[in-house]
Amino acid sequence: MSDTNRAAPSRRTLANAIRALSMDAVQAANSGHPGAPMGMADIAEVLWRDHMKHNPGNPEWADRDRFVLSNGHGSMLLYSLLHLTGYPLPMDELRNFRQMGYKTAGHPEYEPEIGVETTTGPLGQGITNAVGMALAEKMLAAEFNTDAHTIVDHRTWVFLGDGCMMEGISHEACSLAGTLKLGKLIAFYDDNNISIDGEVGAWFADDTVKRFESYGWHVIPDVDGHDADAIAAAVDTATANTTQPTLICCKTVIGFGAPNKQGTASTHGAPLGDEEVAAAREELGWTAPPFEIPDDVASAWDRKADGAAAEADWRDRFDAYAATNPDKAADFERRMKGELPDDWATVADDAVAAVASEGASMPTRKASLVALNKLAGALPEMAGGSADLTGSNLTLHGGSKVVTDEDAGGNYIYFGVREFGMTAIGNGMRLHGGIIPYSGTFLVFSDYARNALRLAALMRIQNILVYTHDSIGLGEDGPTHQPVEHLASLRIMPNMRVWRPCDAVETIVSWRDAIERSDGPTSLVLSRQGLPHQSRDEQQVAAIGRGGYVLRQEDDALDLILIATGSEVALAMAAADRLAADGIGVRVVSMPCASVFDAQDEHYRESVLPSSVEKRIAIEAGVPDSWYRYVGPAGRVIGMTTFGESAPAGELFEHFGFSTDNVVNVARSVMS
Repeated sequence: MSDTNRAAPSRRTLANAIRALSMDAVQAANSGHPGAPMGMADIAEVLWRDHMKHNPGNPEWADRDRFVLSNGHGSMLLYSLLHLTGYPLPMDELRNFRQMGYKTAGHPEYEPEIGVETTTGPLGQGITNAVGMALAEKMLAAEFNTDAHTIVDHRTWVFLGDGCMMEGISHEACSLAGTLKLGKLIAFYDDNNISIDGEVGAWFADDTVKRFESYGWHVIPDVDGHDADAIAAAVDTATANTTQPTLICCKTVIGFGAPNKQGTASTHGAPLGDEEVAAAREELGWTAPPFEIPDDVASAWDRKADGAAAEADWRDRFDAYAATNPDKAADFERRMKGELPDDWATVADDAVAAVASEGASMPTRKASLVALNKLAGALPEMAGGSADLTGSNLTLHGGSKVVTDEDAGGNYIYFGVREFGMTAIGNGMRLHGGIIPYSGTFLVFSDYARNALRLAALMRIQNILVYTHDSIGLGEDGPTHQPVEHLASLRIMPNMRVWRPCDAVETIVSWRDAIERSDGPTSLVLSRQGLPHQSRDEQQVAAIGRGGYVLRQEDDALDLILIATGSEVALAMAAADRLAADGIGVRVVSMPCASVFDAQDEHYRESVLPSSVEKRIAIEAGVPDSWYRYVGPAGRVIGMTTFGESAPAGELFEHFGFSTDNVVNVARSVMS
């Protein structure tokens, strides 16, 4: 038969390309999860070839559909799709799956330039990121689209499995998605009844259909995940419903095509083995050698031309939009590039100067609201919220408008009591682009959100966390709500920037830093109780942004350095005055952000903490561990070594040694 008369590859053959690449890559690595890619290959073929709007030639096209592999252990499914459709992921990357220096990591890691939209693997967070992406799309569409022009109009597609369904974060996120009617969110549930421990019925007997219907989702049950026509019909039904998110429940066989292992846990998280790979090739009728794709199959998969045409059509429509809405078009492009407005530096400088001039004393959580009111007006991309603590976190600023199911044209989300979901949704909003997310809860509840914080740090994406009620200073709510270990816990996370300001001036500087930082998350740790304004000159105000600086200069020869953060800075200042009256040369260093200080050049760090002065005391109402490297063997740390108690804040500070008298006594002990 001539090439011109050769029949086009069947849909099953095209799906088998995914199966072959996945089982071969896992086998070559001797590590990985072949079962999910083999089980979901037919679904992926229908979606990526016929329904998903994307351009492999420009993976970061603003109006592309987003795709999230929430069951990230099946990463070879995604890598196979990216390679086959024409993204810049060559076959050599697949041959070196899970190897050092290659982009084909064991679980997908955020690589927007090759089409990996988010880091997944910790189950449940992918679907939650997707909720954030779909929410961002709905908000941006409400803000930028006009009656005459639609420039934001794309879907978010998700693959997820039983593990994602079992993780509690999926409840938090999917409940909110239904409430907000995120109609362009479509999820495929890989219902294969298998997890690592075996058949899931013994520990996962939920009625998933009823569960999601109760959230307000559109649910399409009992779709044969190996029938391309049934899958396509389900997708058509899903896309026709624009007022509800859709869950397509697909019955699949894990490890489909592996004749002796399919449908069992043995395909989930281990290579099939050489014999079973060979048997699967025969079962599937796949004759090509490992990591080779027949030309007709490769041609049928290639989406570069279709993707370029789709983007070109959008570009024409965007140009027409820009002709009649030049300012909005420019703002959209700026925001999707992640750039701040041209006048941002002037706005921020003026705001910091105004707060410094006002010199007001207040809780730093209230100072945070002051900062938001001064800065957010210049940043339409800022979108915030709180986990049912808006009145305590003070995250609702004067320009806030609440996002609802009927009106997404706002910038504030009531997340409800969903700290983990809130944080991972914020990650998704930032990954989507066009939005700078911030969200609030009590510092003690950062534990609930920790793995989402970790992924933000790992992906090096911006997400601003407003953590109030930062110590025993919250008082009577007691040790269940009094954070003790949390500051140290956040500080040890790589790429997490933690600011604990001592007054309104440090607070607005910390907000500025968080807004300007695009390569990682920032935790703003704020007090419930009032804190006094600290006087500074212009040089000291400028030095706040360096993470640590001299707030009180010694009067004569330098004998002792007091290092403090947050509410304990005022305590250090009061103790320094008493010690100075006794003739001791005391310097007070405020260190609102230790990691920023550590990143300064050696000359600056030495000018603040001269190595010749070994007598040092660090003061912070948290566990002391992270401060010993600053005070050295001759120094002391006044911190918390137990949990707190339920009592008024003033009594608690006195009881735990955070008093002027105690600091003075410890200082005299160090000096002697």
